[in-house]
Amino acid sequence: MSGLDVPAHETARAVRAGEVTARRVAAETSARAADRNPALNAICTFNPAFEAEAETVAQRLAAGADLPLAGVPILIKDNIWVKGLRIAAGSRLFADHIAPEDAESVRRLREAGAMILGVATCTEFACKGAADSPLYGITRNPVDLALTPGGSSSGAAAAVAAGIVPLALGTDAGGSSRRPPAHVGVYGLKPTLDLIPYGPGFTEPVPQISVICPIAREMDDIALAMSVLAGTGPETPGRIRIAASADFGTGQPLDPDVGSCFDAALAAITTAGGAVETATIDWPPNTAGVDVLPLQYAGLANLYGEEWRADPQRFDPVISDQIKTGLALSGADVSEALQASDRMRATLNAALAKYGVIATPTTPCAAWPAELLAPPEIGGRPAAPRDHAAFTSQVNHAGCPAISIPCGHNSVGRPLGLQLIAAPGKDAALIGLAQDIALILEGPDRCASS
Repeated sequence: MSGLDVPAHETARAVRAGEVTARRVAAETSARAADRNPALNAICTFNPAFEAEAETVAQRLAAGADLPLAGVPILIKDNIWVKGLRIAAGSRLFADHIAPEDAESVRRLREAGAMILGVATCTEFACKGAADSPLYGITRNPVDLALTPGGSSSGAAAAVAAGIVPLALGTDAGGSSRRPPAHVGVYGLKPTLDLIPYGPGFTEPVPQISVICPIAREMDDIALAMSVLAGTGPETPGRIRIAASADFGTGQPLDPDVGSCFDAALAAITTAGGAVETATIDWPPNTAGVDVLPLQYAGLANLYGEEWRADPQRFDPVISDQIKTGLALSGADVSEALQASDRMRATLNAALAKYGVIATPTTPCAAWPAELLAPPEIGGRPAAPRDHAAFTSQVNHAGCPAISIPCGHNSVGRPLGLQLIAAPGKDAALIGLAQDIALILEGPDRCASS
């Protein structure tokens, strides 16, 4: 068997059983990455010790170690520290930064026997929803190279979807590890805040928002990764019960195919015996996702304002504009954004206390051309730059777990995602539920637009 076209859990089982060696998996993975990455630009740095890590796995297995991720090749997003590798957060400011130590999440993956192929591309400071950076350029969608995989965990999602690795580690501060998986047709889990230790690493622009996230081609590999990263196994949910909201109560229009696929997924769940009710989320005024963006702008200005004043051209133009905006914000502006964040948290957690699990489309649209910052329209209407992210950032401000699972394709074959959101601390139940729903949605495309 090859270690490339099977799930991570099957690769690990085969390596532990001696059916394939970690050395062979590493060699085949390196060859596939060399073949597929140039078109994608999903990997920005290769680990020169990758095949040596395979030797270490072999030695540890020979010594009797129990390695749940034995011989599994993985990628780590370019804002998560990997000791000895260049980790730059997609920025020219960190072009020479060599991580002095592993992030705790990376250490746990290594301890479990995973082998680090390298570093996956991301947008500058992981603060943009498209897939390009001033340091590494455009990352492309393996489903269609003319399209973006979205951001900011662009390279991680693209490499997993392209079959280079079965598992990758991303981050998520506003949907960055849910929207890209939706756009390329894989799974992405945003855990409860602080369930997986975040550092050591770079300082985040907005504290207590971003989380470490597994991205995988199969739901069972998300469960395996979480058992390693957080000691969290799936719980059997019993009968599926969810509350659905096509627009998450935001009024955001959907592309027609997104609505059709969402309805088809809910119908499939109901046919399989699940219970689906309608969720009503009463967001108060000034609780749209854009109302918290001043926190990001102010955070970037605080971290990088001095460098920006010295040379604005060093930055991605979008990030440069965010820093410029942040420098002009008043204390009252930032305070109002903090209040919007708090209202967002309270509203979503109250809805989750009522409904248990809320289902939405992961995104209101499919992937768009790779050269564009955002889709020019959604649902037949002109789209603002963050409309494609209308259903994800609320989850970060509420500290909730959420997952995107594949949910069919639009009429021209672009993948779409179904987002499931649970209350803080309900990660195990969410994983179990997602496993059950994934089984229902796998197989023939249930999307009515196909």
